[in-house]
Amino acid sequence: MSHSVATPGTRDKELRKFLLLALGSVGVVYGDIGTSPLYAFREALRPVAVDGVTRAEVIGLISLMIWTLTIIVTLKYVLFLLRADNNGEGGTLSLLALLMKYSGKRANRLFFLGIAGAALFIGDAIIAPALSVLSAVEGLKLVTPTLSPYVVPISVVILLLLFAVQSRGTAAVSKFFGPIMALWFIVLAVAGVSHITDDYGILAAFNPYYAVHFLLHAGYVGIVVLGAVFLTVTGAEALYADLGHFGRKPIQWAWIGLVFPALALNYLGQGALVLKHPEAMSDPFYLMFPEWALLPIVILATCATIIAAQAVITGAFSLTRQAIHLGFLPRMAIFHTSETQTGQIYLPNVNMLLMFGVMLLVFVFGSSESLATAYGISVTGAMVVDTFLAYEFVRVRWRWPLYLAIATLLPLLVLEMIFFGANMLKIHDGGYVPVLIAAAIIVVMWTWKRGTKILHDKTRHTDIPLASFVKSIERKSEHAPVSVPGTAIFLTSDPESTPAALLHNIKHNHVLHAQNFILTIRTLNTPVVPKDQRVSASSLSERFSLLEMRFGYMETQNVSQALGLFRKTGLKFDIMSTSFYLGRRKLVPDAQSGMPHWQDRLFIGLANAAIDPSDYFRLPTNRVVELGSHVII
Repeated sequence: MSHSVATPGTRDKELRKFLLLALGSVGVVYGDIGTSPLYAFREALRPVAVDGVTRAEVIGLISLMIWTLTIIVTLKYVLFLLRADNNGEGGTLSLLALLMKYSGKRANRLFFLGIAGAALFIGDAIIAPALSVLSAVEGLKLVTPTLSPYVVPISVVILLLLFAVQSRGTAAVSKFFGPIMALWFIVLAVAGVSHITDDYGILAAFNPYYAVHFLLHAGYVGIVVLGAVFLTVTGAEALYADLGHFGRKPIQWAWIGLVFPALALNYLGQGALVLKHPEAMSDPFYLMFPEWALLPIVILATCATIIAAQAVITGAFSLTRQAIHLGFLPRMAIFHTSETQTGQIYLPNVNMLLMFGVMLLVFVFGSSESLATAYGISVTGAMVVDTFLAYEFVRVRWRWPLYLAIATLLPLLVLEMIFFGANMLKIHDGGYVPVLIAAAIIVVMWTWKRGTKILHDKTRHTDIPLASFVKSIERKSEHAPVSVPGTAIFLTSDPESTPAALLHNIKHNHVLHAQNFILTIRTLNTPVVPKDQRVSASSLSERFSLLEMRFGYMETQNVSQALGLFRKTGLKFDIMSTSFYLGRRKLVPDAQSGMPHWQDRLFIGLANAAIDPSDYFRLPTNRVVELGSHVII
C-alpha cells in the first residue's frame, strides 16, 4: 500500500504560505489590540493615582491586564471561538446566520442578540480610529511641548486621508501592514524587556493572586479600574471576524508566537518603570523610550494606529455587507477594490458615516484621555453577545450536554458581565456615545427587518399564484397577449407568486415574450456557495421557466455573470435579446400597518435610500425595464 508523501519543495511552499498568512494576520487582525499599550495602563493608573500608587497596586494592575489577555483573548477567542465557524467564516453575524438555520422558536431572540453584537461592533469602529490615532499623535507633546496645540489638527488630517483612500482600496498598502505591525510588536517587546530590569518584582504579576488581591482591597475604585483594564483587549472581536480571511491556525500562531508575548512584556516593562519612577505614570508608554527615540516611536506608533484604524474600517465594511445580504439592512453600493482579494470592498455610504462619526468624536473629546472613557462598553457588549451565541452554537452544532456548556461558558459570561458593569459606570463620562450609536443601528436593522416582513405579507394577499397564472395565460384565446420574440427575465423574491412586473407588462403593453424566466435570488446562511450549486432551473410550461440563483452572504450577487452557469442546464442567454423586468414600489405610510408612524417613515426612508436593484445585481443597464406600483404599508 502506497502513501503520498509531501516533497520538501511542497512543504516549503506550504510553510511559506502559512507564514505569510500569519504575518498578514498580525497586520490586520491584531492592529487594534496591538495599539492598546499606548493608553491602557495609563488609564488604569488614573483612578488609583489620586493619593499616589503603591507597589501592590502597580503589580495588581499589571496582573489584571495579563490575566485579562489570557482569559478573554487566549482562552475564549484564540483557543475556543475560532473553532466555532460558519464554513470557515467567523464573526457575530456569521455565527447568527448559522444558528438561524436551527433557531425555531428562538429566532427572534437570536436576531436581536445578533444585531446588538453587530451594532456594538460598528460603535467600536467609530471610536477605535479616533482613540488610537489621537493616542499616537499625543506622543508629539513629549518630543516638544510646542506641538501640543497641533495634536488634534494632525490627527484630523491623518484620519481624513485614511477615509479618503478607502475608495482606492488597500491592496497595495496592505502588503506593508504585516511587516510594520511585526516591527511594532518587536519594539513593544524590546522596550518591555529593557525596563523589566528596573524592578524584577514586577514579574510577580504572572501570579493571579495579585490581581484578585487588588480587586478585593480596592473597593469601588477597583470596579472603575476594570473599565480601563478592559482597554487591553480592544479589538479581540477582530480575531473572530477575520477568521475567513486568514484561517484559524495562522491567527492562533501569530497570537501565541508574537503578539501575546510582546504585549505581556510591554505591560510588565511599563509596570517596572512606574515602580522605579512613579512620575512616569503620566505617560508610561512613551516614557519607556530615551529622548532621541521619541520621534521615531511616535511615527511608528502613528503608522500602527493607522493600520489598526484601517482594520476596523475594513471590518465595518465586511459586517455591513453581511447584514445587507442577510436582510438586516437595505441594499447599498458595494465596490471591490481588489481583483484577487474578495474581502477588500468599499461601501461609500458606510465610509461617509464612519468618517463623520470619527471626526465628531475627535473634535468633541479632543484627547485620548477623554475618549478612553467612551470606550469599552461597545467592546464588552459585543463580547457578551458572542458568549451567548457561542452557548447556542455548542448546544446545537457540537451537541454539548447542558452541564458542559454551562460549566465552560458561565465563568466567561460572569467575568465579561463584571467588565461590562465596570464600563457602564463610565456612561455619564462619554460611555453614552457607543450606547447611542448601537441603539440607533439596532433600531434601523429592526425596522428594516420588520418592515420588509410586513411589506411581504401585505403584497402576498394580492398576489396571484404563479402556477395558476401560467396555466391561464397559456390558454389560446382572443384576449391572449401578443407573442413577441426575445427573452424576458422577471426578478422576484417569491417564486410561488406572479411577479408584479409581469402582470403590469401584460396589462399595459399587452405582450408576452417568446421565453419568460421567473428569477429568484436567494442569499443562503453560508459564506460562499460552490459554483456547481449556484443555479437551478425548472420548466413551468412551453414559454415559462423558473430560475433560482443562490449566493453566500459574503459574495457579490452578480446576476449577469451567473447567467452563464445555466448553460449546463441547457439554457442559453443572449444578453442583447434579453430584457430584465424589475418591479419598483412606491411605499405609502399607513397608520394601521402594524408599525408606529415614525417607524413607517424610517422604513420608507431606508427603502428610498437603497441602491437601484439593477446596480446591486450587476444587471446590464441598457437591458433593464422598471414598472412601478403603489403599496400602502
